[in-house]
Parts: sequence; structure tokens; C-alpha cells
Amino acid sequence: MAAVEVCVKAATGKPDTLGDCPFSQRVLLTLEEKKVPYEVKLVDLDNKPEWFLKISPEGKVPVFNGGDGECIADSDVITQTIEEKFPTPSLVTPVEYASVGSKIFPAFITFLKSKDASDGSEKALLDELQALDEHLKAHGPYINGENVSAADLSLGPKLFHLQVALEHFKGWKIPENLTNVHAYTKALFSRESFVKTKPSEEHVIAGWAPKVNA
Repeated sequence: MAAVEVCVKAATGKPDTLGDCPFSQRVLLTLEEKKVPYEVKLVDLDNKPEWFLKISPEGKVPVFNGGDGECIADSDVITQTIEEKFPTPSLVTPVEYASVGSKIFPAFITFLKSKDASDGSEKALLDELQALDEHLKAHGPYINGENVSAADLSLGPKLFHLQVALEHFKGWKIPENLTNVHAYTKALFSRESFVKTKPSEEHVIAGWAPKVNA
């Protein structure tokens, strides 16, 4: 069987370095946690190559090829496909926990871009982080208890972006009293799979800078 291939974002200005796309990292994390060998193809999104636009006409990453020549270009569909092809270890999140933390990323982006301290965007983000903290307190250390599942691999990269970007652009940190969230990010970010697939902080910052300064 041909190798599993994943096209992911290259770092802005550094086409040979892994970039800062949390959706790409989610796919790489899924493959790492399942110990599936794969090849990475870095795509310079500022200068998309022809071969890439053929398999992803919208020019979006990640793109996954499971070895059968079929290219899939949506991280939800890709991770589902990986789960079906490589069912062990299972990363299935129970339906009732599947959306835990799912509103954190949009709340983070709104707050990050906000120029008005009184628009409620900070409180909206804090409310979502508080809800995650309470879930982890009751069910942790991960979203589905002792074992990492798909929900963690989706949320982890987004929390990494949140931590790096908000501290850099706003001098803002997740409040210390959200102890379960702090324990959670520490546990996730120190996993071998995460260390291997995470972008550098400078690339995360460079990735968000145009959106913040827009």
C-alpha cells in the first residue's frame, strides 16, 4: 500500500518549515497517536504550487491521501477517515463530549481581533474556558477521562494558538484559577505527538499578525 500523505501549511516565509495551521496539526496528531507512518508535504500557501491546486482546488490545507489516491480536504472528514482506516487505538470521543470546548476557538479569534475592551469578547472567552475547566474537573484529565481522544486533538492546537497569540498581542494569559485547564494544556502540550507536530511560537505569531493588525 502506498504511503499515507498529508499536505500541511508551511511556515510563512519559510516554505521548508512546518507552519502554524491548527487543523493541519490536528491531522498530524491523529496519525502520531495511532502510530501511522506518514509523509508530510509542506505547502506554501502564499505561493500555492500547481500540483497542490489540482488536488485542492480551493487551496485549503490539510489535504489527506490515505494511499488509495483519493484526496480529502477537511480536517473533520480526514480524522474520521483515519479513525475508520486505523481503528486502534481508538480516538473516538463519546457523542455527549464531542463538542466540549468547541466554542473556544471562535471566542479567542473575536477577542484577539477586538479593539474595544468593553465589547464583552474577553468575558465570552473566559466563559468558554470556565466551562472547559468545569468539564475537566468532573471528567478529566482529558475530555473523555484518562485517555486522549479526537476532541483533545482538535482542541489542543487551538489552545496552543490561544496561549501564544493572546500573550504576545494582548499580554493576556489564561487565569491561574482555571487550574484544570492549565493542567490539561500542560499534559497535552508535553505529549510526544504534540512536541513533534507543533509549530514554533514565532510562526504562530507571524500567522496571526495580519489578522490582528487588519
